[in-house]
Amino acid sequence: MINVSDLSPRLRSVANWGVIILSVLICLLMLPTRLPGTELFGIRPNWLLIWVVAWSVKRTVFQGAIAGLALGLIWDGMTASYPSHALSLTLVGILTARLQKQRYIQEDFISIALIVFGMTILAQTITALQYSFHGVRTLEEIWANHQQIIFPSALLSSLWAPVIYYPLNRWWQYLHRLEQSS
Repeated sequence: MINVSDLSPRLRSVANWGVIILSVLICLLMLPTRLPGTELFGIRPNWLLIWVVAWSVKRTVFQGAIAGLALGLIWDGMTASYPSHALSLTLVGILTARLQKQRYIQEDFISIALIVFGMTILAQTITALQYSFHGVRTLEEIWANHQQIIFPSALLSSLWAPVIYYPLNRWWQYLHRLEQSS
């Protein structure tokens, strides 16, 4: 087993990028997967939104925006490009980083779950607004569908947030402690 503390700073950085890429790939693979216990009324957690929140809570606004934009574009590439997920995930990254900078939150499971809950509502609302601007369906149909999706999605995403947040946060704290001690 490789001891990360014995690695050079450059190799630690490579290991960190490996963890980041692997965690994003896992979230991407979870998007279309229907695992027992992860669905409520046919609605699944927003794994990429959870990842963007976990990333952005300890990063700058710019880093949060870039992460949201990148993951949103990847998601758009996996699905139809309309409505765009890039817009909502970018805004989630920006707002989450701003929350951290303003010190409105303490970092623990409950606050992360609340942030994910609120950001899921925001992201779903942005998606509904994009549908309403497109004009394929009536506004009443869009908002009725939105009301059926928004709370189960926010609830599931917030309940599953620790599954993504906890290991990533522990890893980043460990790397930070190694940097401080060297």
